[in-house]
Amino acid sequence: DDPLIIKMLEELVEQLTGKPFKATDIPLDDQGVMKLFQDTSSLGITPDDIGGCPVGCLGIPEFGTDFVIQMVVDTKPKTLSDLIRISGLSHGTDVWLNNAQELIKSGKATISTAICTRDDIMTYLINKGMDSEESFTIMERVRKGLVAKGKCKDWPEFKKDMIEHGIPDWYIWSCAKIKYMFPKAHAAAYVMMAFRIAYCKVYYPLAYYAAYFSIRASAFSYELMCQGKEKLEFYMNDYKRRSDSLSKKEQDTLKDMKIVQEMYARGFEFLPLDIYRAKATKFQIIDGKLMPPLSSIEGMGDKAADAVEMAAADGPYLSKDDFRQRTKVSN
Repeated sequence: DDPLIIKMLEELVEQLTGKPFKATDIPLDDQGVMKLFQDTSSLGITPDDIGGCPVGCLGIPEFGTDFVIQMVVDTKPKTLSDLIRISGLSHGTDVWLNNAQELIKSGKATISTAICTRDDIMTYLINKGMDSEESFTIMERVRKGLVAKGKCKDWPEFKKDMIEHGIPDWYIWSCAKIKYMFPKAHAAAYVMMAFRIAYCKVYYPLAYYAAYFSIRASAFSYELMCQGKEKLEFYMNDYKRRSDSLSKKEQDTLKDMKIVQEMYARGFEFLPLDIYRAKATKFQIIDGKLMPPLSSIEGMGDKAADAVEMAAADGPYLSKDDFRQRTKVSN
């Protein structure tokens, strides 16, 4: 989905500014964007405005889930490199939980020194003076989980060499817990994409929300989310009361509600849906507000929405029957 979001963002920002806009030109060291991962100030809101979420990375790929938001809060990233390391941690198995999280909380390691991607192990061991081939082999054994599963016969010998080269006990302990590790190149690619989307969230918010809702919001509801802030929060409170019994669709709806709540908190609004102007599945920016698509109506599938958009091009409807005949939608 991320490349689709980037493409839509480029089109929307060009539409808003009247100037060419390429995501690849976005600086990857922008401090306004980095602040999203530290607090909510870049959005001009407080945590209380968005249900207590202490950071501004809701809806950012790689960083928007409750699990990763907690990692962001625990690790306090300050640079793009830190974000890449967090991405490595979040994609590994037993790399963060029961491992780096404990080391960082206890002060034995930081986000900069903890093992986050598989490459970290090899480069660290080589820098400590260990043989490069042995360092590579240790990395491979660790990242495949062979050490953690007791399937690395050479581990006692490797461990002995690591101790002789001054590798800290906590580092060796961490290696022995890991079951799978992410490559740094993958983490870097994901984070660069996420950072560019985050840039638009800060500096081109309507373009960001239009792209996010069009592509990533799988359970967006016109009735629940586009009738104003008070109605949205009424429904959110109802969902939270029933949190233990929500269906999968309702859980997805609540995730989308959180992004809508943030949008309202930043002072943006939706336009009432206009069947002559609305697109089938894409949100539009009109007069500084968002026009939801026809597919955001409960029960309106994408094919039916396409039919309604196409039929509207033939002029005004004369009646509900005329609407039904021209669009072929159900009663």
